[in-house]
Amino acid sequence: MVLHAHGLFIDQKAAPGLFPCNPMPLGEVVMLGEMPVVIVGVLRPAQNSFGGSPPTFFVPCAAAATRLVGKYHLDSITLRIKDEVPAEIALKAATSLLTERHGTKDFFVWNSDQIRQAITRTSTTLTLLVSAIAMIALLVGGIGVMNIMLVSVTERTREIGVRMAVGARQSDIRQQFLIEAVLVCLLGGVLGIGLALLLGSMIGRFASDFQVLFSTASIVAAFACSTLIGVAFGFLPARNAAQLDPVEALARE
Repeated sequence: MVLHAHGLFIDQKAAPGLFPCNPMPLGEVVMLGEMPVVIVGVLRPAQNSFGGSPPTFFVPCAAAATRLVGKYHLDSITLRIKDEVPAEIALKAATSLLTERHGTKDFFVWNSDQIRQAITRTSTTLTLLVSAIAMIALLVGGIGVMNIMLVSVTERTREIGVRMAVGARQSDIRQQFLIEAVLVCLLGGVLGIGLALLLGSMIGRFASDFQVLFSTASIVAAFACSTLIGVAFGFLPARNAAQLDPVEALARE
C-alpha cells in the first residue's frame, strides 16, 4: 500500500527538534498522528516582540480537516502582512472582507501590533523613570564631589598661597583642582562599572535563563559622564581656589 504524503512546513523551532543533525530537512517524511507528511519548507523565524512559542507545523487546510481534526470550519485565521503595509489598513480590509462573506460581524479581530505598541510604551516609561533616577543620583553625587573639593580648598589654603607666591598663575590653580575633581569622579565611575560587571557575571552564573549584556558604548558614555560631572561640579571650588589672595592665604593657619 502506498501512502500519499502531504506537504508540510515547519518553523525554525521544530526543525532542530525533529532533525538535530539536519537544519534544513527538506524531503524528510514525518508522521502527524496517523498522517504521513513530507517536509517541503522551513520557515524563517518570525520577527516579533513576544517570547517563546511552541514549535509550529503548517499543512494544507483540506488535509488537516479530513485527516487530523475532522472538522471543516476554521476556528481562527492568522494573517501576516508585509512590512510596507500599515497594520490599520490591513485590519480594516480583513474585517470588511469577513463581514461581507459572513453577512454579519460574528467574529472578533485581535491585532498583535497593539501588544507591541503597549510594550513599547511601557519600555519608554521605564526608560524615562530610570533616566530620572540616574539624573537625581548624578546630581547628588556631583554635590558630594563639590563639597569634598570645597573642604579640600579650605584645608589647603596655605599650600595654594605658597604656590601663588612662587609664581603659580590662577589658571594653574584652577587646572589643578579641576583635574582632582575629574579624577575623583573617574574613580567613582571605575568602581561603579566594576560593580556592574561583577553583579552581571554573578547573575549570569546563578540564573542561567537570564543573561546580562554589556555595551562598550555604555561604558564609554559612563566615563564621559563622570568626566563632565567632575568638570561641572569641580569648577566652583577650583575658581574659589584660583581667586584666593596669596597674602591672606599665607596668613591663615
